Amino acid sequence: MFRINLKNNRGFTIIETMIAISIFLVVVTIGMGALLNASAIHQKSQDMRSIMDNLSFIMEDMSRNIRTGYDYHCIDNGDISRTDPHSCSVDGKGISFKSATGPQWIYQITDNGTLFDIRKFSDGYTSNPIQLNPAEVQLTSDSGFWITGAESPSSSSDTQQPFVTIRLVGVITYKGADTPFSLQTSVSQRQLDR
Repeated sequence: MFRINLKNNRGFTIIETMIAISIFLVVVTIGMGALLNASAIHQKSQDMRSIMDNLSFIMEDMSRNIRTGYDYHCIDNGDISRTDPHSCSVDGKGISFKSATGPQWIYQITDNGTLFDIRKFSDGYTSNPIQLNPAEVQLTSDSGFWITGAESPSSSSDTQQPFVTIRLVGVITYKGADTPFSLQTSVSQRQLDR
């Protein structure tokens, strides 16, 4: 009674299956490329964030130590022999001060040939310097320290509390890419002038 028509019950041909698989593979390849690219961008972003966190830590460490110190003097034009409190408004490539624990501390931006590094001396220039910035970070000549009000009120007409501005400007070179940065903070002395 019922007659089955075999012509209407055909499946996919091998060519149709191959075309469908080819289209699927192209879509998956494009999707995997986009996923791998997004993963690489995320990793670079995380690495850059880590370097910026290190720079922020350096700024915070300098700020904390300078804030609790006293007898600031600016190292301008490479003059490291000066020990009396001394302000500078330009060209300050370092700051020397007595730390709260007693010894003379120095933060200095030093020329390493083409760019600059920031170094810390924790016992005047008698100690070995510690390079604070990571190797990927190179500072430019725009970096520096600006100090106002460092002179003792008894020896000058200066009645301003010591105020230090720290500016770090440079380039982060990471995996062949250069990323410029600029950080600045200001610090005032915690205690009154001595």
